[in-house]
Amino acid sequence: MRDPRALIDTATLAASLGDPSLRVFDCTTYLEPTPAGSAEPYVAVPGRTTFEAGHVPGAGFLDLQGEFSATGTHLHFMMPPVAQLEAAFGRHGVGQGTRVVLYSIGTMMWATRFWWMLRALGFDEAAVLDGGFDKWKAEGRPIETGAPRGYPTASFVAKPRAGLFVDAAAVKAAIGRAGTVTVNALGPQFHRGLEPSRYGRPGRVPGSVNVPAATLVDPATKAFTTLAAAAQKFAAQGVSKDKRTICYCGGGISATIDLFLLHQLGHDDITLYDASMGEWAKTPSLPIETD
Repeated sequence: MRDPRALIDTATLAASLGDPSLRVFDCTTYLEPTPAGSAEPYVAVPGRTTFEAGHVPGAGFLDLQGEFSATGTHLHFMMPPVAQLEAAFGRHGVGQGTRVVLYSIGTMMWATRFWWMLRALGFDEAAVLDGGFDKWKAEGRPIETGAPRGYPTASFVAKPRAGLFVDAAAVKAAIGRAGTVTVNALGPQFHRGLEPSRYGRPGRVPGSVNVPAATLVDPATKAFTTLAAAAQKFAAQGVSKDKRTICYCGGGISATIDLFLLHQLGHDDITLYDASMGEWAKTPSLPIETD
């Protein structure tokens, strides 16, 4: 594992509770169906209700769409300006000398999204809780209920890393380029265009390969699959360290599971198409491919 700091298991977190430099956050968002006739793919609902029903003791709550996403766009979860993120993370007590643990419920993709955002901001003291709250709860570990107690505010100063996000023009330019592989993290039925897409036109970015985020997680424990198993899945799709890898999904969330494991496997040239199919499928000038 390239970066042991980026992953924490439930036992280590349990032993660390009470550390004054620790900042634990539930990052869960729920994607609810839209009303009939809506052009939006889903309604993003922050997971406050489930947070208040039970969370890791002392944890705070991060609302991805509400506080940590760009405004002024119909697309959900887009990376906002650095200043907005500095202010938001600072409000939640993240700053120099703090260690952050991120978790979510049902799927780790909300935690890996925040991890990728913090990485893009040059903050490397963030870890994803392996198995998330599901594993924590299944093991009978302590749970607190009610509203977040909050952490003392901090000054968060970003040291942005370039290249961790790309736009549609970069994805389009990479089609057919030998040194780049584009990876779709959605399920195979959506990749192949066999099912109607909630994002618009069914199908995929032409030439992209499929490594579904769901196959990189153990369904029984909700924890990441082994690095060896992940390496095999990526290699089978032609993903290698000598190539640039662009990952995408529906809204730039589940693809961060692929990116997290690629990072742990030692891939350096990896990036996220932030707008993903939320933009691509609805833009007629962008090519789409189906089986």
